[in-house]
Amino acid sequence: MPHNTRMEHNTPLISTIVAGLVLAFAFGVVAQRLKISPLVGYLLAGVVIGPFTPGYVADQSLANELAEIGVILLMFGVGLHFSLKDLLEVRAIAIPGAVVQIGAATVLGAGLGHALGWPFGAGLVFGLALSVASTVVLLRALQERRLVDSERGRIAVGWLIVEDIAMVLTLVLLPAVAGMLKGEANGADWQSVLWPVLLTLGKVAAFMAFMLLVGRRVIPWMLHYVAHTGSRELFRLAVLAISLGVAFGAAILFDVSFALGAFFAGMILSESELSQRAANETLPLRDAFAVLFFVSVGMLVDPAIVVREPLPLLVTVLIIVFGKSIAAFLIVRLFGHPNMTALTISASLAQIGEFSFILAGLGVALGLMPERGRDLVLAGAIVSIMLNPLMFVLLDRFSARAAVAAEVVKQAAAAVAAAAAPAPPRGHIVLVGHGRVGSNVSAALRRAGIEVVVIENDDEQAVRLQREGITAINGNAAAQEILDEADVAHARGLLVAIPNAFEGGQIVAKARAANPGLQIIARAHSAEEVTHLKSNGATLVIMGEDEIARAMIARLGVGDAGTTAGAPA
Repeated sequence: MPHNTRMEHNTPLISTIVAGLVLAFAFGVVAQRLKISPLVGYLLAGVVIGPFTPGYVADQSLANELAEIGVILLMFGVGLHFSLKDLLEVRAIAIPGAVVQIGAATVLGAGLGHALGWPFGAGLVFGLALSVASTVVLLRALQERRLVDSERGRIAVGWLIVEDIAMVLTLVLLPAVAGMLKGEANGADWQSVLWPVLLTLGKVAAFMAFMLLVGRRVIPWMLHYVAHTGSRELFRLAVLAISLGVAFGAAILFDVSFALGAFFAGMILSESELSQRAANETLPLRDAFAVLFFVSVGMLVDPAIVVREPLPLLVTVLIIVFGKSIAAFLIVRLFGHPNMTALTISASLAQIGEFSFILAGLGVALGLMPERGRDLVLAGAIVSIMLNPLMFVLLDRFSARAAVAAEVVKQAAAAVAAAAAPAPPRGHIVLVGHGRVGSNVSAALRRAGIEVVVIENDDEQAVRLQREGITAINGNAAAQEILDEADVAHARGLLVAIPNAFEGGQIVAKARAANPGLQIIARAHSAEEVTHLKSNGATLVIMGEDEIARAMIARLGVGDAGTTAGAPA
């Protein structure tokens, strides 16, 4: 028998997860109450359990590994909404843009290093560490504003992929050139520098070829096979096994970063009709591990650096937040993209993260950069991540003002051209969303000779509908100006065919205010969504599950299913 039946509590993994999530929740709630981003709360939770503050200290290495899982799942989710075609479409701006922006940030960082009396190699590593944005922060900001699938989002993600590849090359190349950068007599010659670069590029190319030739066939087939078993548990496990397995295999076999491997796995799977289901199954874990990422960042920071190095820290933050942003803005504008696209890219890149920590740590380990430089990189990261939500708040306000100005110009132009313009449609049906449900509804209405105005948030889908001769407006129907453009005030009906009930409630409420007598029909997936949509003014809410039950009972000849979801409000 064991001499002690009491359970041992030496469990660093469990204590790190529990302390990280509990404190992140507590500080996140406080941050939300103060009307600032919960990310700030997560970062402060990391500072509290870090080695530089009194009390409990979590295991830093475990926290970093848990955070890496969050990066893998997040990039896999982005890949599910991306396609190879999307990536190739933005290569013309993403590749030169990322390269020039990395160069600009590196020059600024090296300049600060020179001012602090560091040798060239230290300034170079420091500048490179300031040049690359955090995957998690960038994607969270885009996802919160539903921009990942937009043109701006695709450019930002493509830019991020190029930065990741550049950092993978840097991490491989740096040990080979360390001697030369330190000015040692036996420094690296050109052959020893060129060979690691060619080898790394070859490995990345081999990984991409493997995913396109083998992964493109095996991954969708595997997921379809599991889906046909009918087991939701196995399907969820299959998604996690694919995302984590491919990322780990890419790192071990091809020396590709976890994030890049996971992104390609998701992108290959995006061609399958099961991609949306796969994205939904990984969402809870993505969110939990993304929180642990921010906690792990907070653990790295010594708050005393604010007092110890105030001026160098200030300049470091200015390079990250403004230096990189200005460079990115100018590059995007030079390529002919509008101001909003340039500002979105600038705001997205105005922070640093996981690759910066790895590069700074390697620079110190190789003797290229002083520990002071690593401390500035870490402190600059947490400050820039805290400031990043503010950048997007300013961007949202600028966007709102620009929209108001554009609306004034639009109304003035409409007034001038009113006499010559054809009469706007009257008595038409406004259809929000042209997906699987919306396309069937649209086809039926047009067969019946009813005029339909479609509001579609997807750029490509809207263009395709316009080419087919269908009146389609590209934009978010929750925006008042889009509803006005669809002339909802004079419509005889509004059909909300999108699956997002929260957004649907906003659309219903604004449409009801514009046209009190409007017939509004919406879709829902639960009783709570039905209640929400009706409370916002929907005339009728149809829940798919109820309609299926009614059809099945009717087939048996038992009678009407008598559901309540479809009843008028």
